Amino acid sequence: MSHKRVAILISGGGSNMVSLVDSMTGDHPARPCLVLSNKAEAGGLDKARARGIPTAVVDHRPHGGDRGAFEAELIKPLLLAEPDIICLAGFMRVLTGDFVAQFEGRMLNIHPSLLPKYKGLNTHARALRAGDMQAGCSVHQVTAALDDGPILGQAIVPVLDDDTPDSLAARVLVQEHVLYPAVLRSFAAGMTQPVMIDAT
Repeated sequence: MSHKRVAILISGGGSNMVSLVDSMTGDHPARPCLVLSNKAEAGGLDKARARGIPTAVVDHRPHGGDRGAFEAELIKPLLLAEPDIICLAGFMRVLTGDFVAQFEGRMLNIHPSLLPKYKGLNTHARALRAGDMQAGCSVHQVTAALDDGPILGQAIVPVLDDDTPDSLAARVLVQEHVLYPAVLRSFAAGMTQPVMIDAT
């Protein structure tokens, strides 16, 4: 069986990347082909290397605010790796529509809210401020609009009375590590039914 090739983009410690990589064994329809970061100091790079996965770094800083110039460099190691699927896993750069269009229908992202609620940043603080009873995370296809593509899966966690943004984030992260691998397996196998996890 020929496995789907998966490139994973990170900016930090790479905990979601690790959960994805460690799930791609046995009868899983995909295998990791590259871990790519915009930061040379990202802790996830060492974790990828320790697992024998090729890594690459494309620093966004030399390009100033020129997203196009950054993405022109970012795409080079991606094209060399020939991924079938790209997973954004804590990649903290907003990608342009032109870049996303090149991987339309093949790029996934995990976002720490129950989309369409709370696109963007500070999702847990915003959920608490709104008095929500439930929070969670979503995996979606990436489109040109931020945190806006078709939803491929969601995991729901309860919001507790004494929650802080940090405690809620920690509980959601546990489910991110369950949901993202489950969605990737399903997506790589060509299944379109959303993966739903209720951890309440």
